[in-house]
Amino acid sequence: MFEKSILKKQIKRAKKNIEALEKKRIRSQAALVTAILSQQTPKDEDVEYFNRFTELIEAERNKMHRHMQELDNLKK
Repeated sequence: MFEKSILKKQIKRAKKNIEALEKKRIRSQAALVTAILSQQTPKDEDVEYFNRFTELIEAERNKMHRHMQELDNLKK
């Protein structure tokens, strides 16, 4: 039972982290879209910022999915 509650807290924390990272990524995403729409080359900093936060989001999602799988295995 204790392990289930720990996993649930970790899943909840991962979801919050993903939301925070996605909010931080929005600024660079907007800059990239603006550059593309105005037919300009996006700034390297914006591209790097976007890619870095995308990597962090994917890592957090993978961690969350692992925790969800562990929780499902405990329920069986």
